[in-house]
Amino acid sequence: MDLTYKIKDFLNYLLIDKKYSNNTIESYKKDLETFLEFFKKNNKEFTDINNKDIENYINFLKDKKLSEKSIARHISCLRGFYKYLILEKEIKHNPMDFVEMPKIRKSLPKVLSKEEVELLLNIELKENYDYRNKAMLELMYATGLRVSELINLKVHDIDLKMALLKTFGKGSKERIIPIGDYALAAIYEYLTYYRDSFLKKEYNDYLFLNNHGKKMTRQGFFKIIKNLARQKGIKTNFSPHTLRHSFATHLLDYGADLRSIQELLGHANISTTQIYTHVSREKLKENYDKFHPHAKNK
Repeated sequence: MDLTYKIKDFLNYLLIDKKYSNNTIESYKKDLETFLEFFKKNNKEFTDINNKDIENYINFLKDKKLSEKSIARHISCLRGFYKYLILEKEIKHNPMDFVEMPKIRKSLPKVLSKEEVELLLNIELKENYDYRNKAMLELMYATGLRVSELINLKVHDIDLKMALLKTFGKGSKERIIPIGDYALAAIYEYLTYYRDSFLKKEYNDYLFLNNHGKKMTRQGFFKIIKNLARQKGIKTNFSPHTLRHSFATHLLDYGADLRSIQELLGHANISTTQIYTHVSREKLKENYDKFHPHAKNK
């Protein structure tokens, strides 16, 4: 069996048939390369790998100090790969049978306070970069977009008259999201007066561009918000995804129902959205302990 070919075939199957994202495909590719390298070093033929070998491999991952979440992704990748090989009649026995997922402790997502969000969004507008950054951050907080969704927006995905945007989330599922007035005003100003200044010789129809006239990258966006947070003295350690968490939590705090938030975030299952109710309860308890006169002996 030509494993290199089969892995490539499997990844194409995930991309085309299963509609997996490019990020997931890339992660699975690296996981399979690690898997093959491990057994190559141990002089084990791929077709001879059994359940015990898989256990040894998982212990190897644990020894590398990988997180439970990363190990679970490795297992998920291998389950999918072996199912694919059986489907293709390349193997008869699945060594992933009876392999259990590690128990992952669910941690509450980090959320910026409303005051911290206001600080972050209060950008002094002097040059084209400021207007672009303002538009990106306002839009992300107003819509709860994933970073990948934000940077992949095209100009025609925004309808300024209807105050709506179109995006394609996980599994290439389309969703339409309303845009609030603050974000709408920031996008209008950026599009009308400043976006063209980022264009170089080649035309680019992505909404947010970097200084090379190319599509904004995840790394570039992360660098921008890290610099802004440092400038404004925001101490909370956060990532671009934190704005999405903050969007959902603040909506819930102000009375939005869970089903609406699920639709806006593009969650396939409402149980994923329910974690934000725990965040709100934590904040509620924190406020109670802090402000109720008989909450604690002080």
